[in-house]
Amino acid sequence: TQRRTNSRIMTTQGFIYGISVAITFGIQTLGFIVAYTLRTETFYDILGGLNYLILALFSAIGGASDESSLQWVDDPRKIITTLLFICSRGWLLLFLAWRAHERKGDSRFDEVLGKGGNPPQPLNFFVFWMAQAFWVMLISMPLLFINSSNVRKSHFSAYDITFAILFGIGVLIEIIADIQKALWVRRGRQGQFCTVGVWNYSRHPNYFGEIFQWWCLWAFAYSSSETVSGGYADPLWWACIVSPLFTMQILLNMEPTGLCNAEGKNLKRYYDKCPERYAMYRENTSILIPMIGYGKVPMFLKRTVFFDFAKYEYRPDSPDGGDASSNKEETAGIPDYGSSEVN
Repeated sequence: TQRRTNSRIMTTQGFIYGISVAITFGIQTLGFIVAYTLRTETFYDILGGLNYLILALFSAIGGASDESSLQWVDDPRKIITTLLFICSRGWLLLFLAWRAHERKGDSRFDEVLGKGGNPPQPLNFFVFWMAQAFWVMLISMPLLFINSSNVRKSHFSAYDITFAILFGIGVLIEIIADIQKALWVRRGRQGQFCTVGVWNYSRHPNYFGEIFQWWCLWAFAYSSSETVSGGYADPLWWACIVSPLFTMQILLNMEPTGLCNAEGKNLKRYYDKCPERYAMYRENTSILIPMIGYGKVPMFLKRTVFFDFAKYEYRPDSPDGGDASSNKEETAGIPDYGSSEVN
């Protein structure tokens, strides 16, 4: 019986994951063909956002197939997950589309598309699209896990309610931070660096929201495990941890995006224009987690649990200034979450 149950689980969830992979790589491959034919990157970020929404709708409609399982419209766990996911990625789609319009192009693609007299590089351009496909799939794994689950639970436990609310808070923080930063930029960047709203409590609240929401969604997915022993014994649930870990890797460690791009050598403009005021803001404002009283936190805690690592410091005497170009290929195809960070 246990063997048949496990086989059914893998068949149902494996089917959803398999089709999702096919959909994602199909969309990105088709996008590459059309984009390279037209020699444009205009709809690159937009297709990334649309890809997320398509996976959300597909997994909601074609998810659990067991006769005893709840339909999507009757399962509050799947409804709230899908709606919050759509809000999160729908906002990303709108924001990236707005950014592409404002910037009138994306310099990341100039070289591979042969702009400025360079020979086109179709293979490298294809890598951008495939990297985006991996990005979409890895981030979406907890969503697919929940929507493909046959677990019949028509009510929320206290655990579920807690992480559903926290997931929504993470989405909201990112949206609010992006809007506040965009409005600050539109109004002329008063004060040289942004301290409006949530930016007064975190130097990068949009990054915090992006990371926090995927940890919460992964935790929320625990209750959707079909294993008899619970989520802690479910290898597929554990595999979904790649979603928040991948997000953290991009935003905390990879150049030229995330904190490595926003901090370090890119702080020069602040230290040149308002060194004392920015140094005080930096000392008293958390790099990631919005909080009050950061200035009183011991340095060893800042350098560990608060992620304010030494590599993010500005070093004017550094030979290369921490040139981000050396690691450019690491994030090829990964949209810059910090869309309004480098101004």
